[in-house]
Amino acid sequence: MEYLMYIVFGIAGIAIGIFLGKALFKANTQKQIDEADRQLEKANQDAKRITDEAKLQAETLKKEKLLEAKEKFVQLRSEHEKEVLERNKKVVESETKARSLEQSLTSKNSNLDKQIKENEAIKESLNKQIELVNQKKAELEKHQEEHIQRLEKVAGLTAEEAKQQLIESLKSEAHTRALVLQQEIIEDAKTKANKEARKIIIQTIQRTAAEQAIENAVTVFNLESDEIKGQIIGREGRNIRAIEAATGVDLVVDDTPEAIILSSFDPLRREIARLSLQRLVSDGRIHPARIEEVVEKTRKQIEEQVMEIGERTVIELGIHGLHKELVRMVGRMRFRSSYGQNLLMHSRETANLCGIMAAELGLNPKLAKRAGLLHDIGKVPDEETELSHALLGAKLAEKYGENPAVVNAIGAHHDEMEMQYVISPIIQACDAISGARPGARREIMQQYIQRIKDLENLATAYNGVEKAYAIQAGRELRVIVEADKVGDADSDKLSFEIAQKIQTEMTYPGQIKVTVIREKRAVNIAR
Repeated sequence: MEYLMYIVFGIAGIAIGIFLGKALFKANTQKQIDEADRQLEKANQDAKRITDEAKLQAETLKKEKLLEAKEKFVQLRSEHEKEVLERNKKVVESETKARSLEQSLTSKNSNLDKQIKENEAIKESLNKQIELVNQKKAELEKHQEEHIQRLEKVAGLTAEEAKQQLIESLKSEAHTRALVLQQEIIEDAKTKANKEARKIIIQTIQRTAAEQAIENAVTVFNLESDEIKGQIIGREGRNIRAIEAATGVDLVVDDTPEAIILSSFDPLRREIARLSLQRLVSDGRIHPARIEEVVEKTRKQIEEQVMEIGERTVIELGIHGLHKELVRMVGRMRFRSSYGQNLLMHSRETANLCGIMAAELGLNPKLAKRAGLLHDIGKVPDEETELSHALLGAKLAEKYGENPAVVNAIGAHHDEMEMQYVISPIIQACDAISGARPGARREIMQQYIQRIKDLENLATAYNGVEKAYAIQAGRELRVIVEADKVGDADSDKLSFEIAQKIQTEMTYPGQIKVTVIREKRAVNIAR
């Protein structure tokens, strides 16, 4: 029962709560509706106010745009009127100019008509004058023909023959004058060329400092005491024979105190023998087996030294890309001599002279230096041949890939090949300068001068020889003969006879070229 009551009371409470909730919700909803009505009314008022303001602004803007449009229209109208006025003005001016141009053309046409009439009158008068001139010309030609016929009768020549004779005489006179002028130009060019050549050669010689070197065919080996001579000779001379057999050098052991003489034409062999003896004497063990061992070691050392000398020489001269065999040959020149002049010193001096002279002449100084250094490599071959040293040197240079100009310069420096390049005569001249200067070779100054005089006197002793000159340090003899006494055929015979006599009667280095010169000069003086 009590539970039932509780349930009834609960249901009643819930019903009361629902009723009160509905009442409250209705009251709140009414308030919200009233608030929304108020906001709506306010929004309508704001919209009306904004609409009124927009209408007012639109009216104002419309009035302003209308005013601007009116002003623009007025402005465009005034500009249009100005353009119309200017166009009208130009049209009036062009019409005025057209009228004036028409008037001027009319006046010019009338003037042209007058000039045409005048020109026709002048043309008629000129035609009449031309007819008169033609008549006079015909009369003159007739008179000229009659005059020429009379002259031909008097002179006995036709006009063509006389004209030909005049032309021939003028040609001869012009040819003579041209020959005189040509001779004067040639003489002037020769004088200037010789003067310039002498200047270049003198400057080249002055700029090159060279040594005076004299090599002998013997070397003196000094000893500490004469007791060592016995050790060098050995029992029954076996040691000295072993040294001579191993080195190819003759040992002269005489009464000279504390000295042994090494004799050989080859300086390289003498140097090997000298160094070998020095090692043997310092070591104290001197017997054939030891001698062969030391000589072999010394020979290898000398080969290394030769290569080092060659490399140092080409570096000092600024020569690059030289074949190793050619470098070795350059080093071997240090131990060779030519008529008492050290071959390497001579080649270095020639190379420097060639470089300076080539630079003075505007040629390639490096190529000239290269040819100057290698010009005598034919004197230091590995194997002896029948070729001259110039031709052999050219062959070796060509074999080891040298420039054709260098090959030609080497082969032609004694005129055994034809000179094909400009540097070839430079090499020949510098070789002569280096070998012919006093002190360069063993021959002293007085002997050199005497040899040159004997060479010239030998040539002048022949009948018909007018003058004889020894040039190129005595390597060439130029003989000038009298043209009236010696003919062309006799010149060949005379050259051969002089060369044979020099070969049989004189002692000289190298070779001598004999050149016989015969010329006929016709000299006349105009006073």
